Amino acid sequence: MELAPRNREGQIGQVTNPLRHAEDRRLPKIAGPCSLVLFGITGDLSQRKVLPALYDLASHGLLPPSFAITAVARKLKEPLEDIVERAVRDYAQTPFNQRVFDQFVTGLTAVMGQYDDLGTFERLAERLSALDTEYGTGGNHAFYLAVPPDLFETVLTNLGEAGLSDTSEGWRRVVIEKPFGHDLESSQELNDLVTRVFDPEDVFRIDHYLGKETVQNLMSLRFSNELYEPLWNSDHIDHVQITMAEHIGIGSRAGYYDGVGSAKDVIQNHLLQLLALTAMEEPVTFSPDDLRQEKEKVLAALDFFGPIEESAVRAQYSEGWQGGKFVKAYLDEDNIDQSSKTDTYAALRLGVRTRRWNGVPFYVRTGKRLARRVTEIAIVFKKPSFLPFDPRVTAGQENNTLVIRIQPDEGVTFRFGVKIPGASFKVRDVTMDFSYGHAFTEYAPEAYERLILDVLLGEPPLFPQQKEVEESWKILDRAFEYWNTLDTIDTYAPGSWGPASSDEMLARDGRAWRRA
Repeated sequence: MELAPRNREGQIGQVTNPLRHAEDRRLPKIAGPCSLVLFGITGDLSQRKVLPALYDLASHGLLPPSFAITAVARKLKEPLEDIVERAVRDYAQTPFNQRVFDQFVTGLTAVMGQYDDLGTFERLAERLSALDTEYGTGGNHAFYLAVPPDLFETVLTNLGEAGLSDTSEGWRRVVIEKPFGHDLESSQELNDLVTRVFDPEDVFRIDHYLGKETVQNLMSLRFSNELYEPLWNSDHIDHVQITMAEHIGIGSRAGYYDGVGSAKDVIQNHLLQLLALTAMEEPVTFSPDDLRQEKEKVLAALDFFGPIEESAVRAQYSEGWQGGKFVKAYLDEDNIDQSSKTDTYAALRLGVRTRRWNGVPFYVRTGKRLARRVTEIAIVFKKPSFLPFDPRVTAGQENNTLVIRIQPDEGVTFRFGVKIPGASFKVRDVTMDFSYGHAFTEYAPEAYERLILDVLLGEPPLFPQQKEVEESWKILDRAFEYWNTLDTIDTYAPGSWGPASSDEMLARDGRAWRRA
């Protein structure tokens, strides 16, 4: 734990807790005195994720006593404290506790003004200076941009103009939500902009999937067990399927979603990061730099597995019945242009050009209005090269499959064949199942809770860096170059697992999508 006492000159500084050994991991890390400036506090992201995560951190004693939240808002229709309380009551994981909440909102204030008005940011600078003096935040401030991407440039420019990225009296960090641009060129422009204002190591690009327990467990599964890593290569693995499916439509997100679509919204960041973690080599250490280097190598080696015409599928959901309810087609959703070709489903067949993965396809897919909500990584092993049984014995047996479930039920399942009890000798698939909810009684933090704490601690291993973002866009840009040559877009029925063209993509390889 870091403390922030005043020295003889009355200045606030940081020293290491003398009662805690550096190697002692029994106590959780707690950030030193600091504040978080939240742009877009009334938005959906702040209400559902950021504010509840901050309250959960406070409930578990992981925020420092000298912690403050400053909202920057254009207008508030109700008292700020009421807005925060509603978000906490509706979405926090920990039960509402009035005493904790009262402490949580002690440093809560708002700076009102337009984002394109430099005066707003000058008043923000005065507010943060007052916090340093009166609240002991030590000049340490994180700026969370929970605003639409088209406001990034305005907010970042004014943060720089107002001197709010000056680190002479403490650390300054900026948190940027995905999407990081809408193609390679725009992501580079965004990076140029943000790094003109903040040092690159102070830029935290949030991909909340990387904060999930099972994503981190993927690394422990591979590298802390002798069982898996020797088999983690093209000699033993037939293919990999990475799925993120949602059963809901776009809801009220037409303004954001139309023109972005599933491939840019999910594959470019979430799924390619999961692919990189699945395929990367063992890092020398788990330091941020070593981990990042291995992920970058995978993304740089990524290519389509065969002709792009046979390796990239996109589609929109049509109208139909789902879960006993008739639902609209994508084009009939509110505020959607009838000529829109925005994809609500996308699937890619990719390969990693390394010896380890030579000949192994990685299938990634995502979509809305699919059969159920699930995110998983399925490692499908090859069948044994020789079986000492009559073929009829194993006729019903499928490939051994290791499934890493990321949501909703985090855990790991392994499918393998066993003999059916009885006099005859027949083999049938069964599963070994590990579930976090059953195996551990410890509280599992929500992804945003973990990632926000990492921002305050200044620990970046779970945040993608610009090189990874650019390599991901290179793949997506090529897919869109192909899709933009097509006059039509495939459709699929709500409640299904996607368009026929996606099934055909795997069928050409003699494979099929898992019923996740």
